[in-house]
Formats: sequence, structure tokens, C-alpha cells
Amino acid sequence: MNIDTKVIELRFPSCSDRLKLIRAVICSVAGMYGYTTQDVEGMVLAVNEACMNIIQHAYGQECVGEVILEVLDRSDRLVFRLTDSAPPCDRSLIKSRDLSDIRPGGLGVHLMQQVMDTVEYIERPDKKGNIVEMSKKLPHREGV
Repeated sequence: MNIDTKVIELRFPSCSDRLKLIRAVICSVAGMYGYTTQDVEGMVLAVNEACMNIIQHAYGQECVGEVILEVLDRSDRLVFRLTDSAPPCDRSLIKSRDLSDIRPGGLGVHLMQQVMDTVEYIERPDKKGNIVEMSKKLPHREGV
């Protein structure tokens, strides 16, 4: 059984102008856990992409909803859980576009899957929104 220790929880409106703050928080938390610069940058990018997907697709780019970001320490990994209260999406439709289709946009899901160790779309128990949970194994620490 996994025991989660909550590192931080942030609630913010579904507005893209809040993402600078979210990126700074993810950078700080990941750095605190000793990830490499490359891993930190990747995690920041993956969480930013997930937030943008919520803002664009779940809330239709309207600042009408709330996003909850939780960062959890699961003993061997950090977990980034994003929860919204938008209408539930069809999880079977969440996918990256074909990589041979060269044009801007549409690669956020692919990027998230490449950077993180796991990416899961979870149905909310109350069926009133969506959850995306991404995790990254903690770096090996000498003497721990």
C-alpha cells in the first residue's frame, strides 16, 4: 500500500496567467528532492502541459473553474495530481497526435508520457471532474 505525504497543495483558477507560479513551485519542489536540472525542467514542462490541457480542453479556455495541484511524496517517487471539476472527459480519447504530423500543438500528452515515469487519467469517485496523476521516481541518494 502506498502512503502519500502531501508536500504541497495549490488551488488556482483555470487561467493560463497562473501557470508561471505553478512552474516556479514545481521547479522548487523538484529541486528540493534532488532531481537533476534536466529532470526538473521536464517535470515543470509536463505539469505545465497538463495544466494547459485542463485550461484549454476541460474548461474551454475560460477562467471559470478551479484546478487543484497536489504534490505527493510516495516514498519512492513524487506524484503530481491535478484535479478539476469540469465535465468528465472520455479518457479513451486522450492521446497525442501522430508524431509524423508536423505542426504546432497537440504533443502535450506525448511529452508528459516521455518525461514522467507514469501518467494516469483517473475517474473521480464523485464523477464530477477529472484527475490526471503523473509520477517520477525519486533520484538515488547516497547514504539514504
